[in-house]
Amino acid sequence: MSMPNQPRKLSVAVALAMLSMAVQAQDNGAAAQSTADKNGLNLDTVVITGSPIGKSKMKASVAISTLEADQIMQASPTNAAEILRSIPGVRAESSGGEGNANLTVRGVPISAGGARYVQFQEDGLPIILFGDVAFVTPDMYVRADGGLSHLEVVRGGSASTLATNAPGGIINFITRSGKEKGGSIGISKGLDFNQTRYDFDYGAAISDKTRMFIGGFYRVGDSSRPAGMTGEDGGQLRANITRELDNGYVRLSFKHLDDKTPMNMPVPVKTVNGNISEIVGIDPRKASFYSPYWVKDIVLDKNNNRIATNINDGLHVTTNAIGGEASLNLGGGWTLDEKFRKSTNTGRFISIFPADNGNAQKNMTYATGPNAGKAYTGAAFTAAVFNTSIDDLGSTVNDLRASNSITTADGKLTFTAGLFTSLQNVALTWNFNHYLLQATGDKPALLNSSVTVAGSPGLLAQGTDVWGGCCNRAIDAQYKTTSPYAAIGFESGPLNIDASVRRDQQDASGTYNQAVRQAYSQANVKTIDYSVSHTSYSVGANYSIEKNLAVFARISDGIAFNADRVMFGNPLDGTTPISTNIVKQTEAGVKWKSGDLSSFVTLFHAKTDESNFEATTQKFTANSYDAKGVEVEASYRLGDFRLNGGLTLTNAEIVGANDKSVIGKTPRRQARTVYQLTPTYNLGDITLGASWIGTSKSWGDDANTLTLPGFSVVNAFVNYQVNDRVKLSLNANNLFNKIGYTEVEGDGHAARSINGRSVRASLTYSF
Repeated sequence: MSMPNQPRKLSVAVALAMLSMAVQAQDNGAAAQSTADKNGLNLDTVVITGSPIGKSKMKASVAISTLEADQIMQASPTNAAEILRSIPGVRAESSGGEGNANLTVRGVPISAGGARYVQFQEDGLPIILFGDVAFVTPDMYVRADGGLSHLEVVRGGSASTLATNAPGGIINFITRSGKEKGGSIGISKGLDFNQTRYDFDYGAAISDKTRMFIGGFYRVGDSSRPAGMTGEDGGQLRANITRELDNGYVRLSFKHLDDKTPMNMPVPVKTVNGNISEIVGIDPRKASFYSPYWVKDIVLDKNNNRIATNINDGLHVTTNAIGGEASLNLGGGWTLDEKFRKSTNTGRFISIFPADNGNAQKNMTYATGPNAGKAYTGAAFTAAVFNTSIDDLGSTVNDLRASNSITTADGKLTFTAGLFTSLQNVALTWNFNHYLLQATGDKPALLNSSVTVAGSPGLLAQGTDVWGGCCNRAIDAQYKTTSPYAAIGFESGPLNIDASVRRDQQDASGTYNQAVRQAYSQANVKTIDYSVSHTSYSVGANYSIEKNLAVFARISDGIAFNADRVMFGNPLDGTTPISTNIVKQTEAGVKWKSGDLSSFVTLFHAKTDESNFEATTQKFTANSYDAKGVEVEASYRLGDFRLNGGLTLTNAEIVGANDKSVIGKTPRRQARTVYQLTPTYNLGDITLGASWIGTSKSWGDDANTLTLPGFSVVNAFVNYQVNDRVKLSLNANNLFNKIGYTEVEGDGHAARSINGRSVRASLTYSF
């Protein structure tokens, strides 16, 4: 864990860097220009994600969307997952705060959280190899700032074979490299909440063949869910240097992230006949159970030491990463591409989860706060503090590939062979403690009653006394992945055909342990020692009927390996088969552009077989799913007016389960209709815009007894270009302050909503 004062040190460094660049800017001249292609869906843009060689979206036989940095910032995202809500086919439940998002694509299920079937990447390499580690998701270690060049999102298709654990898709955050000289400094302030954020970025040539980029941010505040204390504190710094060679380039990169943010869990609600309603005093849009009146949470580390932690730290993550990248033309049509990154990922996840929606107790008194010792007669609930130490989620990843192309009389033939290797650590220490908490979302106090532990304010149960002793866990595992892959493509006139295959071999080792009677014992240590493998494939074709009209089709098979989700069930010492998650997909679509109108329509069919463990219910499941649907992405421009939109229609069904009663039901949190509409209008120096994002109702449980109502959210922005260098912006997230439930617990006692309205103003100086 990093020291608490490191973010402040980072802010000083950022401030000095911004000052230096502001002075230098006086001699620079050119204002920063947007790199976004303002024409439609950028179907002629060459993309590199999910493709062995760069290929335009018009020629690729996969469904892929791109977002430029200016488009992302206009959409007013408050975290990395919210960026994805404007991508058709992507289901991004980003209501958890800066991380802990539930995310998948098309009809592939969200079962227990995280992003099991989708890989988050930075510059083509996975951030964390597993997307659904309990209490750790890849988006926790992603921050969008001025260093982001653009985003490429592949749904289905060749993601199965060109990445590990990515049968549903790839989300690739691509960093700026300083190719465009200039930069910016900026400050943003929350207008209806307490947050201040500073951003900077700068890229320039160092010599004729060498360029650099540096960028980052620092923020501090209380987040859009006020808790009466500093909930946000931290930032990011990243940099790279690129050397152009006569036959390619080499690049070195660095990233440091040290950020503390609140985590938003479900809040207590009432359900009547499967319908959710709010509890008085707890607004699901704004409620925060972080509070100045918490006491230190005493937890057990894996060496049986008792340590005191600050519940209000929320999610505190730290990353230090170094990377290298090279692309070389070797002659004879051969190119060699190499990507490497070594990362340390650590931190602590602390959040407050309601174990019930009301805990009737007699003779309650305030245990903390300004009324400590006085009688309390209001409502109370059991607050489970999820306190997990992220001991080590570090990784070493490498992707090496060689490609060649041969031109014949019949067309162009391309070959690619590659080897991906990864060493991913998964070391966590779980702790769950129970407290009696005042039932309010505004600075709640701890309460004492006849059932709380004497001498421990508000404490109901600690560690191994919680939920049957399920949740004091120590995990120390390592996953070595070796994945050779190959692809072949043939282009002849209007026809592009490609096929690829990948062999993932994963070797797992390590230990896991469960504490008993408030202590870990060597007698309870269980060994992890197994190997599991799978061969994935993908075959697709794209045919250009004419320059602006193309059709494509693809069939794929891919796998997502399990990590901690299969622990504490069957033995993992190699004596029993290891459960995996298989996704089989077929898709076909059409791409068309005519003048200022462009569209991308895809029909899809996904079959998923998975095994799962859910931390909050302590249940193991093995389900099969079948989903069919259509995905539409379109863009239209008329003069200064531009309209982007998306629509995903899905018909999904549980077709197999160990619980036979759910067969034939709709998978939880799978809406039939999800849509996005983003209009923008340029009025001279002023740009107005909004994003309208909506979903039809869905079910909160696989038994289809709890309803998550449909909802729509409007986010809006106004940009005013004061002059060539200065821009003022006003952004509103959830403009009309709607409640939008994204998940509900299986018994209906708690549900999680999107955040309420938040408005921020920004001032940016470009040079």
